Amino acid sequence: MKTHFQITAKQLVLLALMTAVFAASAVVLYDRFSSALLGRLAGAKPEKATIESSSVAGLTDPSVATDEKNNQEVYRALSPGVVNITSTVMVRDWFFEAYPKQGTGSGSILDKEGHILTNYHVIQEAEKLVVTLSNKHEFPATVLDADADNDLAVIKIEAPAAELTPVPLGNSKEVFVGQKVLAIGNPFGLEGTLTTGIVSGLSRPIRSEISNRLIEGVIQTDAAINPGNSGGPLLNSRGQMIGINTLIYSPSGGSVGIGFAVPVDTARRVINDVLQYGRVRKPRLGIVQPIQLQPGLSRALSLPVSEGLLVVGLVSGGPAEKAGVRGPTKEVQIGRYIIPVGGDIIVGVDGHSIKSQDDLDRVLNSKNIGDRVQVEVMRAGRKMTLTVQLAELPGAARRRT
Repeated sequence: MKTHFQITAKQLVLLALMTAVFAASAVVLYDRFSSALLGRLAGAKPEKATIESSSVAGLTDPSVATDEKNNQEVYRALSPGVVNITSTVMVRDWFFEAYPKQGTGSGSILDKEGHILTNYHVIQEAEKLVVTLSNKHEFPATVLDADADNDLAVIKIEAPAAELTPVPLGNSKEVFVGQKVLAIGNPFGLEGTLTTGIVSGLSRPIRSEISNRLIEGVIQTDAAINPGNSGGPLLNSRGQMIGINTLIYSPSGGSVGIGFAVPVDTARRVINDVLQYGRVRKPRLGIVQPIQLQPGLSRALSLPVSEGLLVVGLVSGGPAEKAGVRGPTKEVQIGRYIIPVGGDIIVGVDGHSIKSQDDLDRVLNSKNIGDRVQVEVMRAGRKMTLTVQLAELPGAARRRT
């Protein structure tokens, strides 16, 4: 005997609604999670967040607030995001006995995960790093990576998110001479010190004392910056970081109103690389320490040009070697020096004249990994143009051009 089921019109409508809800939920779930799921199945690594520009909540519009009120509000909101960094390095005395020596600097909290931006020279060669928050809580820190050429580093602490106040990034392209700025840091170990001033100059090229490379676009300020301020933020009146306080010009060692900050747009590239790839990535040609030509040297070597970069070494398998750039074929002695010769002489890149390492750095700093550049070289008295695809160099070769 067969059993027959009858569905009423009301039940049919209810079944249709339930089916529609189920289908809609499936579409939403697929739209939200499918790309990540498929990426994981394909072996892709999940993307890491990058640090973007943001604003500070609760600040009175600087255009209507008094200068005193703006100083107070910015300091109250952002000083918890500025940390003190104590580094311990091992040095040797006259008797070659090793002993620990401590130094201090400042840094800016970037996110709730404990990433901190500072100067490379603050953490250089440190055996131990300790970060002290504004609430006096201390945490050991690890160095994730650094960009010695721009004197920047990203370190990390494991601290409760509730204790971390991120300092928002601004845009250094919008900075102008005469703009009000505020510097927060720990000069001479005096934690949470605020100084104010204006932007005194822009695009000041300064040479890194670490790598001897030019840092481009540096911001000059008369806000008092002293030893211990290094790595701390230079803020605009909206509480956004526009620079990283790096060094001062001072015959006495104290502030004389000439301080310099690395622009935040340079720092942003470093930060995003470290967060996404775990390291700072730079586009390179793969040329090893080229020699900058001078008229006297060119005459001594009987070269066809008096200016340019003489290629004396290539990274094996690097971009320049793959593109056909030639290295030295022999060595000659000039006085007490042995000079590799016979290699190409770089005289231009993408239409820019190359007379020095600084010229080449300036061009490469505006490029990305994977970009193709037109490299003009002199070879055997004849000018040639080679297409080189810039790449990140592995391991020990990363410090090369």
